[in-house]
Amino acid sequence: MDRVETVKVTYGGWPNCVRLRNGLVELVVTTDVGPRIIRFGFIGGENELCEIGPDLGLAGGYEWRLYGGHRLWHGPEDRERTYEPDNGPVSWEKIPGGIKTIQDVEPRTGIRKVMEISLSPEGSVVNILHRLTNEGALPVELFVWGITAMAPGGKEVVPQTRRDTGLLPNRVVSLWPYSRLDDPRVHWGERYITLVQNPAVRSPFKLGVSNEDGWAAYFNHNHLFIKRYLHACGARYPDFGVSYETYVNETILELETLAPLVRLAPGERTEHEEEWELFDNVEMPSDDEEEIEEALKEKARSKK
Repeated sequence: MDRVETVKVTYGGWPNCVRLRNGLVELVVTTDVGPRIIRFGFIGGENELCEIGPDLGLAGGYEWRLYGGHRLWHGPEDRERTYEPDNGPVSWEKIPGGIKTIQDVEPRTGIRKVMEISLSPEGSVVNILHRLTNEGALPVELFVWGITAMAPGGKEVVPQTRRDTGLLPNRVVSLWPYSRLDDPRVHWGERYITLVQNPAVRSPFKLGVSNEDGWAAYFNHNHLFIKRYLHACGARYPDFGVSYETYVNETILELETLAPLVRLAPGERTEHEEEWELFDNVEMPSDDEEEIEEALKEKARSKK
């Protein structure tokens, strides 16, 4: 198949989802709630994204729900602004190779969220353009935040910045109050940080890094998921200067890319792009960095 099929489907109890499929992989995008990508995987294979069972098929109401999958947020994180529920329907339209989903303006923030999601005609590459527009009456400082909740049981690999800065520091690591340095799920290597999702460990853990390489990987189901973005050296990033964050608990592991902080005047917009790619028949490596290098060979790179 040399084209992308776009069809309306029922998925997870939502009757108005849209499926993108190219003969190798497929995505399912919700339109009853969102904008959100709820499934990504090989056709007939496991969902590489997490699904929160009790939330599937729900819509409406004022309670914020996790749902699972990939979502678009804006930060800095705040209970009132960031957790605006995405429980209402979104409009959508076809674009080349995919769809554009458009959320109504958030009533509390004045922000409109848009995701343009496109799938390559062949292979497994997905491109996601995240857009925030300030439809309010006042300027607002924010950043675009792409959050992908991965299915449980996998292992994440995050590269450490290795740029030689002489006598000056070359990387930033941010830790949240509940994050323990001796958490058994995290391994601090020389070249990589690895983090395992273990359903038996309930405590949360979160870190942020100045990920100049602009990618992160997740091994699961004998597959390798790569998420790429552009890190802008010298830009003003949130949370002490990090462009990548990850969060894990007993249910999910989130791969989170952050755009630089911007100040949006009324009517202005800002964008942030991600590229995904999925590889088959890739065994999960141990924490040995030579094994990790071999598993990532010719796959781990920043977004072009």
